[in-house]
Amino acid sequence: MDNQLQSFLERFHSACSADAYRFLGCHPDCVDGEDGFTFRVWAPHANGVSVTGDFNFWNAEDLPMRKISQGVWEAFSRHARRGQSYKYCITRPDGTRVYKTDPYGNRCGVLPDTSSILDPPGAYRWKDSLYRARARRTHMLRRPVNIYEVHAGSWKKHDDGSYYTYRDLAAELVPYVSGMGYTHIELLPIMEYPYDPSWGYQVTCYYAPTHRYGPPEELMEFVDACHAAGIGVILDWVPAHFPKDENGLYEFDGTCCYELSDPAMNEHPDWTTRIYDYGKPEVLSFLVSNACYWLSCFHVDGIRVDAVASMLYLDYNRPNYKPNRFGGRENLEAIEFLRKLNEAAFAVNPSAMMIAEESTAFPLITRPGYDGGLGFLFKWNMGWMNDMLKYMSLDPIYRKYNHNALTFSMTYAFSENFILPLSHDEVVHGKCSLIGKMPGNYEDKFNNLRAFFAYQMAHPGKKLTFMGNEFAQFIEWNYQQGLDWLLLGYDKHRQMQEFVRVLNHFYRAHPAMWEDDQDWNGFRWLACDDADQSVVAFRRISRTGRELIVVCNFCPVLREDYRLGLPKAGWYVPVLNTDDARFGGYGFEPKTVRAENRPQGEYARSGSFRIPPMSVCYYIHQRTDPDQNK
Repeated sequence: MDNQLQSFLERFHSACSADAYRFLGCHPDCVDGEDGFTFRVWAPHANGVSVTGDFNFWNAEDLPMRKISQGVWEAFSRHARRGQSYKYCITRPDGTRVYKTDPYGNRCGVLPDTSSILDPPGAYRWKDSLYRARARRTHMLRRPVNIYEVHAGSWKKHDDGSYYTYRDLAAELVPYVSGMGYTHIELLPIMEYPYDPSWGYQVTCYYAPTHRYGPPEELMEFVDACHAAGIGVILDWVPAHFPKDENGLYEFDGTCCYELSDPAMNEHPDWTTRIYDYGKPEVLSFLVSNACYWLSCFHVDGIRVDAVASMLYLDYNRPNYKPNRFGGRENLEAIEFLRKLNEAAFAVNPSAMMIAEESTAFPLITRPGYDGGLGFLFKWNMGWMNDMLKYMSLDPIYRKYNHNALTFSMTYAFSENFILPLSHDEVVHGKCSLIGKMPGNYEDKFNNLRAFFAYQMAHPGKKLTFMGNEFAQFIEWNYQQGLDWLLLGYDKHRQMQEFVRVLNHFYRAHPAMWEDDQDWNGFRWLACDDADQSVVAFRRISRTGRELIVVCNFCPVLREDYRLGLPKAGWYVPVLNTDDARFGGYGFEPKTVRAENRPQGEYARSGSFRIPPMSVCYYIHQRTDPDQNK
């Protein structure tokens, strides 16, 4: 055994490997002067393992593997060739056999074929060095982040119902997202999965892009196309659980290999999926290496870790649980895993966006591990999302009784580095589309939704919205069909799309909206307690002191002569109004406001605002009268 392999095995068995995919799985090799492929797999409790595939006519006896460490098996085949299929034949402790997909395989067959395919990474020539160099220059916290969340299989489909391939998405999705002004695309899981209704969240092959949209090299082309357009790519990733699919990780060597062995704790009661054993070094090496694989080999810009809350708590959806060694409910092994994960990810790509989808008040999610945190860069703000969806779904008559839902998020807005999500989970399973949640008649729904989007964009935190929200798709998202693009033939939907495009570009052009999202230096209230009129107003401030005034009216009532305190002398000029007729609004125009030497609240000056009904208006400050230039 050479020194490099010996070093890897030591790291793999001590949970210190971030590149296990370079040694485990199937790799081109030359042994005794003969070219072929070397196979390695971790199956510690197997009585025997062999490789069977096209190259040996699926004869499980033909290529037995030998054990080279504490559970790692190895074999070499001089007959194996690129493009051929294979599986591991595992002899379990009870003597029975099971055929398994390669856990480290980087390509899978077309379902119902569950074989792995010999397809070692080629010499793809990346063209994104300039993009990646630029990404490292400015910390992500100081950059605009406006994410377009996409399910690759249902953004669009061909006329015959077939999926768009990665190349199709590069040709159509990338220019669409760029033109709309988004900064990132987040893909729902694209790792291989067997069950379409899981949307990719029940993964069987973590290292293989799903066959549904094309081979791995075409996914690389897609990422390259995104980077050429200045768009980052984020992948949803599921290290919390895996399905009980016989071909996958489930009881891989005939025992609970990747999952916990305790039957009282190794399954999610609601999902009936298996839970990883984060106490096993080899499982940690598998998962940490997988995240690093996508960041390194596919140049993705970020990983959004799904279902973090289910990992952090032993009693997650489980009334009867076994506490940790201190008697608590926290999963100490999972906490340590997440710290190792983030540390390794940032070592691979210092500008990576490591994002936690975490729905509880678990502390310090986005604080460094050395400071007692988990080490993520961002956390989804599920509290903001739930409060705002509740608030916006109310008839405006009742909003004044729920004003706290509108303002409460600012009591914790800077406790973590937040992303404000309006995700796929909120537009399925009877929850209605976003436009469907809005109250009132047809016109009212669009007016409410524009105001909601503008409030989200101005609120501290990075942004995320799911595909179809931008043109107000009325039906719930259905993974089996493409979005209702035909709606763009109707004025209101086309105007909504145009509003979102203008809003997105406005956001990117104004650092006050994104440069200081992490503390009170970038935000100040002007009015937060006018529940009776459902009005809030605030300042967004850049690091250089440039600022926007944001005035929100969540009732369909025109507010004339509404006085707000103002921070500076001069004039406040409206620059974006959700009630603008070009966006489908009623066309009530806000006016330029002069700051008068009339104290209000904490401010020495104030001004009289005309606030359109059901609207959000943005204002910029000018020291000179804008009318003098006309």
